[in-house]
Amino acid sequence: MSLPAALSAALAAAVLVIALIVLQPEDAGPGAGCSMAETEALRKLREDFRMQNKSVFILGASGETGRVLLKEILEQGLFSKVTLIGRRKLTFDEEAYKNVNQEVVDFEKLDDYASAFQGHDVGFCCLGTTRKKAGAEGFVHVDRDYVLKSAELAKAGGCKHFNLLSSKGADKSSNFLYLQVKGEVEARVEELKFDHYSIFRPGVLLCDRQEFRPGEWLVRKFFGSLPESWASGHSVPVMTVVRAMLNNAVRPSDKKMELLDNEAIHDLGKADGSLKP
Repeated sequence: MSLPAALSAALAAAVLVIALIVLQPEDAGPGAGCSMAETEALRKLREDFRMQNKSVFILGASGETGRVLLKEILEQGLFSKVTLIGRRKLTFDEEAYKNVNQEVVDFEKLDDYASAFQGHDVGFCCLGTTRKKAGAEGFVHVDRDYVLKSAELAKAGGCKHFNLLSSKGADKSSNFLYLQVKGEVEARVEELKFDHYSIFRPGVLLCDRQEFRPGEWLVRKFFGSLPESWASGHSVPVMTVVRAMLNNAVRPSDKKMELLDNEAIHDLGKADGSLKP
């Protein structure tokens, strides 16, 4: 990486860190892990959920969160049918992935692929790109237009529970394009009136990306050097996000819409990950 690029990445990381600290202060992170009673309750919820033989689709399974989400879904055996919807077919070598269905679509002509969104009880949307990678217009097109159109087709196809991966600080009135787009798509998906709509707003996602992003790498290193109690207020491991999404999916709820912020994600995702079928 060239010196100007490195300085630019470092500046971007510094701005993000300052924004997290100054603009969005929070209490210290969540406490210890789940109690034995909570763990047993979760075990029962998962068992009951499996008995319902539900179908699920994932948008964005090639990304870091989507990839971990797919792996955890298969390991927990929560759904009778798992479908990936994306612009290209993914290759898996492991035996566990042999029954995963894949629907290859053209996001520019999604109406032509409405059948890919039919017959799913639950949907997880982890779709997204970056302004650096796609440009400002490209970012808006993917993170807003693709996501919203997919949600519309999912609703029309019978999806009951739609889960949207958003971002800490999402606000449709924000002056920052990223947060503005995230907030706008949250609101517009809510207008579709899913039976159950869950929004997840994690802080900085802690993971080892397959795609190298210098700015994010610096931010992850920064949070990795901080005390856990402080860092957990502004960041969260991808695995914790995934477990929170799945733990939330299996628990009964009469809420039409729920918003889980970074602290709630930590609390819900700290359950024992060793609970397998």
